[in-house]
Amino acid sequence: MRLWRVLSLFLVLMLTAGKVFAAGFRLPEAGAKAMGMGFAFVAQADDPSAIYFNPAGLTQLEGYNFMAGATYVSQPGSKFSGITPLTGGQHETERQKALTYLIPNMYFTSMNKENGIAWGVGVFVPYGLGQQYKSWSDSIFRNQTVKIELMTFVLNPTIAYKVNEYFSIGAGINYMHGRANLGQTPVLAPLGNLYNLELDGSDDAWGYNMGILIKPTQNLRIGVSYRSAFELKIKNGDVTIRNLNPYYNTGLLGAAPSNMTGSATVNMPATFAIGVAYTIDRLTLEANADWTLWSKYKKLPISFSNQVPTLTNQDLEKNWKDVCALRFGMQYQVTDPLALRAGVVYDPSPVPKETMGPELPDSYRMNYMIGAGYKVGSWTIDTAFMYIDKSNRTVNNMSGNTGFNGTWTGNAWLAGLDISYRF
Repeated sequence: MRLWRVLSLFLVLMLTAGKVFAAGFRLPEAGAKAMGMGFAFVAQADDPSAIYFNPAGLTQLEGYNFMAGATYVSQPGSKFSGITPLTGGQHETERQKALTYLIPNMYFTSMNKENGIAWGVGVFVPYGLGQQYKSWSDSIFRNQTVKIELMTFVLNPTIAYKVNEYFSIGAGINYMHGRANLGQTPVLAPLGNLYNLELDGSDDAWGYNMGILIKPTQNLRIGVSYRSAFELKIKNGDVTIRNLNPYYNTGLLGAAPSNMTGSATVNMPATFAIGVAYTIDRLTLEANADWTLWSKYKKLPISFSNQVPTLTNQDLEKNWKDVCALRFGMQYQVTDPLALRAGVVYDPSPVPKETMGPELPDSYRMNYMIGAGYKVGSWTIDTAFMYIDKSNRTVNNMSGNTGFNGTWTGNAWLAGLDISYRF
């Protein structure tokens, strides 16, 4: 009966997770313990979030395990100082809206020691993007973007097998549901704003993940994990047009956009990570190299049905590059129930200056984390805090009606909490 109640709770949480979205594009915030160690967790992978970080790690867990939690994200909004195609050559300053988000994660796992087979199901948010500017009418970026949201969640059933005491393997199937929302206000000089446009649509995608875990000695662990790319093809999304320019009534601008749908394709990258963890008495150290294969994100195509002269298809060049983040973490087991953690991450930006846009003014960053875990009987509580220190980035890529010449600054902070129960 206890198992049934836990599974019922898991199902309810799983069905509501897709309504929550998060800032950023790739989101490794899939577990508070891992977060407290800089997400250097591919080789340890010793709690239910192994489904995300390295599915082979499920063979290290005993019995049944349930874990649920969330990461709270506070994004003050990046600040821009410079010129855009709408500033008339005048230097101006604009800050994005301050936004807060919640990133959920949930896992259920089971391990059979007799046959070495473990399985589990996870729900998490691997990708997301949220940026808004303060005004649809007078933002200096309104003709490029005033709002963009990318919301995803993944359902990830997983199985793992312990070949022997030195080697385990794991793999899973990934079902993704994604939703995208884009807002723009096209401008035509000297007539001003043409209209407010909002495109909203959703799609499903499939992928897979796999991992291996090697334990050459009692104190040394080596982990490797891979997650495939996803392609969201949003078709026939809702297009809302508001605040039409009065000149449409005169025929000067031609036919007004109406009764149309929109489509877009968003390519989300594959990821690959390798990590090494070593335990010395009560201290565990881990280092990871974590690749995100962003070169798949070459373009952002957006198309509309029933096009008119003032609303045509877009094929935005992105040409992002593959990057490798370096993650370092440590855990000190102060007492049997209490563990303290810390981590640091060097996280380079995949966005080239030539194609950087106001929807994601990204830069190289350093991430700093601390965390703690405490066990009470069959319960475990893990907490973590993370500060993202973005470097200032100056870009001069203004051309025609797109781009900007200026400097971006910004940072963010996050707090995570997970509660686990073993039975």
